[in-house]
Amino acid sequence: MEKPEETFRAGGVHASVFLNTVNVKGKKVDIPSISFQKRYQVNGEWKTTTSLNVNDLPRAVLVLMKAYEYCLGMSHEEIPEEEVHE
Repeated sequence: MEKPEETFRAGGVHASVFLNTVNVKGKKVDIPSISFQKRYQVNGEWKTTTSLNVNDLPRAVLVLMKAYEYCLGMSHEEIPEEEVHE
């Protein structure tokens, strides 16, 4: 798996920023995307999920906002979705 540009954590909730290179009108452009997950333990074994309980929501909002702020600070073009060809 590709290494993220940055990962934000709050407790077991994580948001990671990845750069996807796409072709837009013949030009390669890096577009940030966000991966979100929650890690937790059951009987000493680590598990991963994208489902949240109500107590996870503030942490999810925090890490997603941090990821959003990070992406805003990156130099990338705003590209309409219909022009992106992966």
